[in-house]
Amino acid sequence: MLSLIVLIGLPGSGKSTVGRQLARRLGTGFTDSDSEIEERLGCSIREYFEREGEQAFRDVESETLLSLAQTTKGVLSTGGGSVLRPQNREYLRAHGHVVYLRSSAEDLYKRLRHDRHRPLLQVADPLQRLRDLYEQRDPLYMETAHFVVDTGRPSVATLVSSIVMQLELAGVLPH
Repeated sequence: MLSLIVLIGLPGSGKSTVGRQLARRLGTGFTDSDSEIEERLGCSIREYFEREGEQAFRDVESETLLSLAQTTKGVLSTGGGSVLRPQNREYLRAHGHVVYLRSSAEDLYKRLRHDRHRPLLQVADPLQRLRDLYEQRDPLYMETAHFVVDTGRPSVATLVSSIVMQLELAGVLPH
């Protein structure tokens, strides 16, 4: 029986896209924590973030992650800031096999430069914002992760195969 595989990483690192393909490859369910949060809120994360502020959003995010970590099987993709709170890091690590999709700020910028739906990137210098986020969050992702996969330029299929191989070698998945 497959337990929970949790994908963490910066915004745009591919958590949702890779997560869907990984779940399909493993024949299991896929859950996106951001979608679950929006369902609970009844509005987009961006709207809630703008209206209530980051602290209120992080409270809802923590509640949602704790619930999902207990009830979800298969693959769970998380929001980029899911590791900011120590209890989230501990909970995700304790309840799942955590895979950090590690991307450089420059690679992320190339992917996200036209994206208008990510509240943290609606700033004058999004590349610098991504560099700052990487500097702040990379140590937290590293602390939380059981596995690290550098996203670089490989295709989604290559990333999925790399994750599956790491999970197999670790005995998380049968060979």
